[in-house]
Amino acid sequence: MPTVRLMHYDPRWKQEFQQTRSSILQTCLGWVTAVEHVGSTAISGLIARPTIDVLAGVDPSSEDPSGAILESANLIEGLNFRRTPTTDWAGESVMLEKPRHGDPTHRVFLAKTDSPFWRNAIALRDHLRDNPDVAIRFEETKIARWKSGQGDEDRYCTDKAIFFTHLMDQIQH
Repeated sequence: MPTVRLMHYDPRWKQEFQQTRSSILQTCLGWVTAVEHVGSTAISGLIARPTIDVLAGVDPSSEDPSGAILESANLIEGLNFRRTPTTDWAGESVMLEKPRHGDPTHRVFLAKTDSPFWRNAIALRDHLRDNPDVAIRFEETKIARWKSGQGDEDRYCTDKAIFFTHLMDQIQH
C-alpha cells in the first residue's frame, strides 16, 4: 500500500515549477498556451506532499482542443513523464507523472483553459494564497487526516477531496 510523505515547504519547489513550465511551453509547439503551479507546493510556507502539481492549458478555441491535449501529452511523455489514470476530481484532463518509475516528483494535468477543472484548481490555489488563515486550517486538517490514516494514500486523497469540495462551496457562494 503506497504511503503519503509530507514535508515542510521547500523554496526550490518554485524553481522546479519554473523549469517544468519552460520545458512544457518549449516542447508543446504552441498547443499549450498557459502553465500554472497549483496544489500545496504552490502555497508558500505550506506543508505539502513533495510533488510539483502543474496545470497545462490548451486554448479551447483552437481548431481541435482535444487533439491538442493528446498531442501535448505525447510530447510531454518525451520529458520523462508517463501517463497515469486521471482521478474523478480532475475531470476530462490528461494526467502525466514524472519520473516514469517510483514516487512522482512532478504531476502535469493537461486541460482546456475554460474547463471546470482548470477554473477550480486556479480558484483554490488563489484562495489559499490570499487567505493564510484558510491555508493554515487546510494544513492542519491535512496533517490530522494524514496521521489518523497512517499515511494511507487512498484515505489521504479522499479526505483532501472532501476539504476541497467544502472549500469550493465556500468560494462559489
